[in-house]
Amino acid sequence: MRTAVLSDIIELIGGGTPKTNKPEFWSGDIPWLSVVDFGGDRRWVDQTEKAITSLGLESSSTKLLNKGDIIISARGTVGELAQLRRPMAFNQSCYGIRAKAGVDQNFLYYLLKKSVNDLRRQSHGGVFNTITRSTFDVVSVSIPNLETQKKIANILGSLDEKIELNRRMNETLEQLGQALFRHYFVDKTKQSNGNIRTIPLGKKFHPKRGRSLQARDMICGDTPVISGGLKPAGFHNEANTTAPVITISASGANAGFVSVWGEPVWSADSSYIDSTITKYVYTYYLFLKNKQKEIYDMQTGSGQPHIYPKHIELLEIADLSDCEFNDFEQRVRPLFDMIHKNKKQIDYLSNIRDLLLPKLV
Repeated sequence: MRTAVLSDIIELIGGGTPKTNKPEFWSGDIPWLSVVDFGGDRRWVDQTEKAITSLGLESSSTKLLNKGDIIISARGTVGELAQLRRPMAFNQSCYGIRAKAGVDQNFLYYLLKKSVNDLRRQSHGGVFNTITRSTFDVVSVSIPNLETQKKIANILGSLDEKIELNRRMNETLEQLGQALFRHYFVDKTKQSNGNIRTIPLGKKFHPKRGRSLQARDMICGDTPVISGGLKPAGFHNEANTTAPVITISASGANAGFVSVWGEPVWSADSSYIDSTITKYVYTYYLFLKNKQKEIYDMQTGSGQPHIYPKHIELLEIADLSDCEFNDFEQRVRPLFDMIHKNKKQIDYLSNIRDLLLPKLV
C-alpha cells in the first residue's frame, strides 16, 4: 500500500465548447458531454444531449476522451462522477481523468468516488464552487498493488453492473407501459373521429397538496420525503400517503416532475395522487408522464417556478368508461409491480456497494 496525492496518479484533461454560432460544428456523430448528461448514482454514461462534428472537435479546445475514461463536474454541481461507455468529447465545466501507469482505470473510478467529498471540501469560488487542477494536489489517497486494485474493482463493479441491469430493465418496462398507454388512450382518441371526447382531469378527481416537512423536523426512518427535487429530500418515520402514489414536484427548477412510488411516502413540497384518491394510480401516472413537457410548460412564478393541483386538473384526458380504465390498470399493474421489485433490489445492492466502498478502497 502506498500513499499519493491524486495529481500524481492521474492525467487531468480539460474540455471545451465549439462555437455555438457555427452550425457546421454541431449535430455530428461525436457525443459531447456536459454535467446534464451524468451524475447521481449511475456509474456509466453512454448518451449525451448534444453532439459535435469532427470539425467542431478540431476547431475548439474540447478533447476526445477514451472509452473507460472518467468525467467529473468541476463547476456548479461539483463532484458528479461517471465513467464513459464510449469515446466522447466534453465541455470546460468538467475534467476528464485517466489513470497513469500502475493504476487500474476501473479502480480509479471507485477511488475517486470515495474521495469526492474531499474534493468538494477543497473546492472554492464566489458564486459557484469550483474544482481546479490544484485541488487534485491536496487530496491524498492510499493505493494497493495493481492486482489488488483489479480485484477490488471487480467486486464493486459486479454490484454496479447488477444495479445497471435492473435500471435498464425498469426503463424498458416503463417504455412498454408508455407504449400501451399511447395505444389505448392517445391513438384510440385520435382514431375515434370525435366519438371519444376528452375532459379535464379535475372532472375525474382532485390531486392533493402535500404538507411541508423541514429537514430539522424529519425523524430518522425509511419513508421517502418528496419535495421539489428529482430525488427524495430525506427520509422520515411516517408517511402521509397510501401506496401506490404519484407525486408531482411543486416548486423549484424541477417543478412538475412526475414520479410514482410503490411504497407510502411523505409528500412535502409536492402534490400527490394516491390509492385513496383513485383506483387507477398507474394509469394516471402514465398519463401524467405522457404530459410531462406540457406540465413543465404550465409552471408559474417569476422567481421560483410552481406547479399546483389546480394546474394538473386542467390536463385533458380521454373520457373512457370506468370499465376501460380498470381493464388498462390491470394490464399495466404487473409492469409496475416488477419495477418496484427491481427498485428494492437496486436499493439493496447500492447499500451493499456503499458499505463496501470505504472498507475496500
